[in-house]
Amino acid sequence: MTDLPIGPLVLHATGYGPPLVLLHGLGCDHGFWDFAAPLGDAFRVVFYDLPGHGTTPVPAEPYGVEDLSQQLADLFRAQHIGRAHVAGISLGGLVAQHFAAHFPALVDRLVLIDTIPRYTAEMRTLWTERAAAARQHGVAALVEGLLPIWFSDAAIAADIAGVRYLRAALTRTPAEGYALACEALAAADLLAEAPRIAAPTLVLCGSDDRAAFVEAAHWLAATIPNARADVIPGTRHASVLERPDLALPLLREFLGGE
Repeated sequence: MTDLPIGPLVLHATGYGPPLVLLHGLGCDHGFWDFAAPLGDAFRVVFYDLPGHGTTPVPAEPYGVEDLSQQLADLFRAQHIGRAHVAGISLGGLVAQHFAAHFPALVDRLVLIDTIPRYTAEMRTLWTERAAAARQHGVAALVEGLLPIWFSDAAIAADIAGVRYLRAALTRTPAEGYALACEALAAADLLAEAPRIAAPTLVLCGSDDRAAFVEAAHWLAATIPNARADVIPGTRHASVLERPDLALPLLREFLGGE
């Protein structure tokens, strides 16, 4: 494992109540979760930037999802968080899967959003190619090709707030930070972890996300012992960011915020 110290992390928190820790996806930062601010009336909402994203420095060497999971466990200890709800999207969802499987005493309820336990061989090759492209051309050069993966055509045409956020976030992501995260995704294999997850789990997925993610959502819901799946219609990979009006009630009901 790679040592990812928690020292450089800047923790952001809002609201009061049981802690809810939110983990963003590739090329994003903690600002992804601005839409979740209303949950602060029922939870202490906690978020931070993953390595090589936002204000968190780019690691000096490659890392894996298991390292991000251990970093999160170290953060729990440093912040005296005894137990929390944990939610993650995409890359953050892989971290959340590993964390829930390996640190079950720390997870109350788990939310997995547009994520997968292991990428297909074709997608693992894609991650390697995208890491190389980021290093050669910078992440900004990839943005327009990435937006249709994350958002519906209608959302992009309307230039909704989530699209504007992601465009800006990707543009400012360091090339090496993005590339290292791509390589961590390519190497991730959490198929054996799902049956070990004890926390009640909600699996959310955009109805129009790529087929591998839709299939993964069904697999996770069927394989995690106490899990259920919900679909956010008309959305792709950034389902909760495109339709927070649908996502927030689902999250609030599942997490017991009403």
